[in-house]
Amino acid sequence: MNTKEPIHISSNPSAEGSRATSGNSSAAPRTIAVLGTGKMGSTIAARLSEAGYALVLWNRTRLRAEALGLGPVAETPAAAVRAADLVISSLTGPEAVMATYSGSDGALTAGTGKHFVEMSTAGADLVPELAKLVNAAGGTLVDAPIIGAPPFVRAGQAAILVGGLSRDVAIATTVLGTLGRVRHVGPLGSAARLKLVANSMLADVIAAAAELQVAGEAAGLEANDVFWVLERIAPSLEARRPGLLEGKHAPLFAVRDLRKDLGFALALFGRSPARTPLTQSASELVAAVADATPDLDISAVVRPYREAVASSAIPTTTR
Repeated sequence: MNTKEPIHISSNPSAEGSRATSGNSSAAPRTIAVLGTGKMGSTIAARLSEAGYALVLWNRTRLRAEALGLGPVAETPAAAVRAADLVISSLTGPEAVMATYSGSDGALTAGTGKHFVEMSTAGADLVPELAKLVNAAGGTLVDAPIIGAPPFVRAGQAAILVGGLSRDVAIATTVLGTLGRVRHVGPLGSAARLKLVANSMLADVIAAAAELQVAGEAAGLEANDVFWVLERIAPSLEARRPGLLEGKHAPLFAVRDLRKDLGFALALFGRSPARTPLTQSASELVAAVADATPDLDISAVVRPYREAVASSAIPTTTR
């Protein structure tokens, strides 16, 4: 797919006609609406544009979408949906998702025959509620959260968890495969729940790595040797090398966003007999760091450990 067709965006509901028919077809989607152009949404849009898809964008702050220069920017979610075969939403949380899909100018006013792919990390409760609205509007829905920071998405190396009916997942996969490896993990809502498991694991790993990096150094070991061992056990730590070793916490995944996700996760796990003391402990650490420095990368959880050593009388030895 190397060409992009011109897109006409209309805010007039009567303009929906032929596009609704297109949305009902089994043909591979050609024009993608991206609702939400924050850090992840803009990365998704850039990757799809490079792959040759025609895009139409919408963002609550219009200038942010326009600045990307990736395609026309719609005035409303409804207008963006009318121009597209498949709709991706990547938004900040459940309230933003529901506000974007609902209302007189919301995405679902143009939802008949459309394929919706909800990619936000917005908790386990959103998807069933959203599914009722999408079904009532005559559309289809899959949930498809991403595992991987924006650089991995941009390189097409992310992992995409997908929940939904097989036929709907198949349609979405023709597009999502551009972003990375797609894994169908069960019925609608399964992906949203599994993403919370993934982000809980991320929190547990980064909290343990921060603790042991500083503890190893305080025990007289060279910092790079400690990190080498930790990374051998958890290769994903490589992306956090600047934070754990150099105190550079440019955000790949902001600590405030991990705090939000852990809140969703612990609420989900709390409904079952399962015990999650490690994740609870990691959540408390993440919350404390987010209170102080919400916009730093999650590697900033190392800071309390370094501050504790610096303020103690215990000497550290370096080689």
